[in-house]
This record gives sequence, C-alpha cells and structure tokens, in this order.
Amino acid sequence: MYVRDLPVSAAVREHYRAAGIEELYPPQAAAVDAGITEGGNAVAAIPTASGKTLIAELAMLTADGPALYIVPLRALAREKYESFSELPGVSVGISTGDFDSPAEELGEEDVVVATAEKVDSAIRNSATWVEDLACVVVDEVHLLGRPRRGPTLEVTLATLQRRAPGVQVVALSATIDNPEDVAAWLDADLVESTWRPVDLRTGVYSEGAVAFDDDTALSVDVGPVGPNDDEDTEVTAALVADALDGGGQCLAFVRSRREAESLAARLAEDGRESDATADLADEIRDAGGTETGRLLAETVESGVGFHHAGLVSEHRALVESGFRDREVKVLCATPTLAAGVNVPARRVVVRDLKRYTGEEMAWLSTLEVHQMCGRAGRPHLDPYGEAVLVGDEHTADELWDRYVDTGPEAVESQLAAREALRTHVLSVVASGFADSEDAVLELLDATFFAHQSPGVDLSGVLAEVADELASMELLEVGADGGLAATDLGATVSRQYVRPETGAQLIEGIRTIRAMDEDTVTPLTALALVCGTPDMRGTYLGNRERAEIYRYATSRAAEFTTGPGEADDFEAWLCAVKLARILREWSEGADIETLVERYRIGPGDVESHVERAAWLLGAGDALADTLDADVGIFRTARRDLGESVSGGAGARRP
Repeated sequence: MYVRDLPVSAAVREHYRAAGIEELYPPQAAAVDAGITEGGNAVAAIPTASGKTLIAELAMLTADGPALYIVPLRALAREKYESFSELPGVSVGISTGDFDSPAEELGEEDVVVATAEKVDSAIRNSATWVEDLACVVVDEVHLLGRPRRGPTLEVTLATLQRRAPGVQVVALSATIDNPEDVAAWLDADLVESTWRPVDLRTGVYSEGAVAFDDDTALSVDVGPVGPNDDEDTEVTAALVADALDGGGQCLAFVRSRREAESLAARLAEDGRESDATADLADEIRDAGGTETGRLLAETVESGVGFHHAGLVSEHRALVESGFRDREVKVLCATPTLAAGVNVPARRVVVRDLKRYTGEEMAWLSTLEVHQMCGRAGRPHLDPYGEAVLVGDEHTADELWDRYVDTGPEAVESQLAAREALRTHVLSVVASGFADSEDAVLELLDATFFAHQSPGVDLSGVLAEVADELASMELLEVGADGGLAATDLGATVSRQYVRPETGAQLIEGIRTIRAMDEDTVTPLTALALVCGTPDMRGTYLGNRERAEIYRYATSRAAEFTTGPGEADDFEAWLCAVKLARILREWSEGADIETLVERYRIGPGDVESHVERAAWLLGAGDALADTLDADVGIFRTARRDLGESVSGGAGARRP
C-alpha cells in the first residue's frame, strides 16, 4: 500500500513523502485494511520501530472530529506533541502537568496529547471537550497490567466510551502474550505482527562470545580484567566499543541511577571527543551546576551520556536529543527509558537483568527486557539491530530460557486492588457517572477486569469499599445502596488525590485549626503533604537519621503528628526530611547545596517541588470545603512557586 492511496489530504501525503515514506510497512497496511481510516477500532501489537506512530496519525487524521492521544509518560507526550505539530493543517494541544495548553483551548484542537492521569482528571472535572472526541489512540496499552497506571488507564477508557459514545479506539502495544484479550475487550480488530523494518537478533554473552538466536555468534575481546574491575562492566565496555567501531550507536541498560553514572564514567575513558559533543556539554553545563550535571557534561564530552529520573528534565531532554542527533554515541540508562522516549540504537546491551525491589534482587519482567531489546536497529540508519544480554557460564542458559526463548507475559488487569477500587469508585460517583452500587457495578462491568474475570462478583468488595470511603467522610451510602459524594469527596476527586491522601489532609487541617497559631508555619503544611501516599518519599540514610531526628524533635510543635504519634516512625522521619528539603528550597537554598546535603538527585528536587505544590493546592481546596480559616497551604505553595519562578528562579534545576 502506497502513501498516494491514503485517504488523507494532499498536504499530508506530501509531508509523508518528504519524510521518505512512499510505501506503508506491512503492519501499517494491515491496520488500514482493518479499518482505522474508516472509524474502526483496532489493537496493533507490533514490535518497536514497526510504524505505530503512523498508524495513530492515520486514525486521527481521518476521524470525524477531534482526536486524543494518550501516553504513559510526560516526556513521550512532549515528543508526540512536537511530532504531530509538524502535520500540515493540524492543530495540536498538550496536557501533561508540566507543559499544558490552556484547558479551555483543548476543545478547539484537532489532536490533544495527554497522559492517562490528565485525561482522568479532565473527566473528573467535567471537561466538555471529552464528549466531542471522535478518536482515542492509546499508546503502550500493555501498561494496563501495571499496578499504578493500569487501573487509571482501564477506567479512563471505559469512561471515555460512555462519555463519547461511538468513539473510535486504536490501541498500540509492544508484542504481548494476550493481545486478543485487549482487542476483544475493546471490540477491536487485532493487527498482530512480528515484522520489523530492521532485522533484530538477540543473544547472550558468555565466556568470550555472544550466541545469537539466528545461530550466528560474535567473538568479544574483553581483554584482561583487573582485580578491582567488574567483569560485567568490562564485557559491556567491549560490546560498546565493538558497536562504535562498526559505525553504530549503543544503548546500555543497568539497574540503577548510580550504575548508569558509573558505567558512563567508565565508558567515557574509551570515548571519542568531537566539536559537537563539546558544544552539547556546554549546553548541559549552562542548564544546571550540580555535581550530577557536571558529571553528565564530562561524559558527554567523550560521546557518552547517562539517563535516569535523578536528572533534571532539561538535562534529560538535552541528552536524548544529543543521542538522536548522533552526537552522543553511547547512552547508559535505567529500564524506564525503554518504555519512554524514542532513542533507538544499532546495539542494545542489557548488563543488569535484576533490580533491587527493596527486599531482594528480582528478575526484570520478560516484557521489560523485550522492550529494551526492541530499541535495537534504527530504520534508514542501521542494516540490522543487535541486542545482547550479559551473562556468564553460570547464568547464560537461564537468561536464554527466560528472555530469548520465552515470549512476554500476558497483560492482567490490576483494578481489583483495594486502593485502585477506592480511588475509582469515588471518582465515578463524584463525577456523576454513578449514584448507586448497581450503577458503579455497571460501569465496572465495562472494564478490562470484568472482561478477564466474567465470573467474579465485585458487589461484596464494592460494599466494603463504599463503607471505607464513608468512614473517610468522602461518600454517603444509603440504606438502599444509593451513593453520593460528600462535598469533601467531590473536592478530593477534583483535586486528583487518592482518597487516603484526602483523608490525611482533612485530619491534618482539623489539627491545624486546633494548634496554637504561633506554631503553625509553612513547615507544618509541608510536613503534612509530605506524609501523604501521593507524595513520593525520599531515602533516609543511616548517617543522617540522627540529624533528621534532632531537627524533627526541635520543631515538633510545628507538626500535626508528633514522633510518638506516628504509625510508621521511619515513614514519618522521611516525610520530615522531605519537608525540610522543600522548606530550605523555599527559603533560598540552591539546588547544589540540597543535592550534596541530602544525597538526592537534582531531578528529585524538581519532582518533589512540583508534587508538593499540587498537594498544597489540594490541601487549600479542602480547607475551603471545610470552611477552615487555614491559609498556611497557600503560603507554603506561594513560597515554593516564588522559589521556582520568582526572584530565585535562577536556582531552578
């Protein structure tokens, strides 16, 4: 099938031809045959780099009305926003939390790019543009199986189909074990293929050679490994050097931020400097002066970058674009990159196949590893793609059996988890989609969970969840099974915080009202929000525990919960540490000082400031709902905002 045959405008056809696209890939042609340009639902389960974006564009461009493109990550949203904005005659809006089009303007766009959480929030806040949607494209739909993101995506899709009856749904996925389940749930045609534009071979390294799944082999000259050297790292370095010698780029995946940085520093010893990398390093230095940023600039000068959540967003964006522009030859990353932005390479090396869960070292899922491997091979740039798992004589057979010979896991709904049910039951009631237990069950019956578990009766669990929400003062439960959100419940839902967070904020606000006015400070509000489930915690090292405890006891009068009242003392102490970091940031501490003093990444400070501002806003809204004269949330939020965008703006990471 050729571009000239597509039912799109002449300007769009010329846009594709100018990009070198004359003929559709087989999976793209199969999607058109399945009816995506005629309003048909489809699930495309195809490998990375096989043309999912074009499938999405064809569905959205031919839809009879506005389209929505749902992504799991904000970085991916920005990438897609920029890509879709290049389509001639197409207006594009974005809603991710950190770079939004004005809410009232989203309804005027041809395409809206948003995270699932932002779409869910728009539904909860009765955004009218949702009802006008003609097409919804869901990227990475296999994330239905993730405990945190999956239930939100699942309920959002079920609700969208009710808010916009007849809406076309096109779901895009990496290869999964049960795509037919997802297709049947969405009443969609399945487009399933293993075709790739660039051949991919996957293998396992052991004892000086890589054995690939196409029966070929590669000898690897690792060289002598010193007593202080890590053998897996030296093997990775040899595999990277071999790829670069052949004119390719390389992605190396490791288990943690620290490992990504240390591997990049090791590979930079063998690096290749250029004028382009020197210029990029200068840009990185100009974007922030932390130790992490300096290390990134140093490794980039040798053509090696690293990528993880501890980097500030500007540094991540610079290293991503540097890799795509082929200035950075090697990128050392944690597994999160595999499910995120588009950074393909000729060779992918997966050095670490296990990660620490907090309790033990556990194997990565097969789907995660397949996603990493799928980054190998750049269309129009590489003659092939290679993925290598680093093993040894003891682990090679297990790696082969677990990841090479085995397909990815099936996607299983996570909606039945109690926490997820509480969140989404409150949401559908507060949003006006259900006013009784029967109505909630009817909506749940349209979810992926119900499709996979048709014999499971949720009525008993739902009654318990409703009672739990009632005990939190968020829901009213009638004797006849009627449900209604309280004013507090409606505020919690609109502010997009978990019910458990809402309940903690409500209790904290009442405590603040009873506190001596002189003891209520911005630290009071910060400590309260930092102790909620929605605030991602921070690490508390053994060396700093005593100092944080001294700080906490010296300021105990300012906290809504004292050290002797905390259900989980360790979690309480972590919340105090995080509140202290945010307060010092508000008072003018520079990012480098905080990073060094508290052993956190600069990107963590960026993330914590953003989440705290959101939760302080929720606290302020709940205080208004309670008619409580508590302005401390507003004060603390203002201080955080001024630290980012006011006179201290230069301190922002």
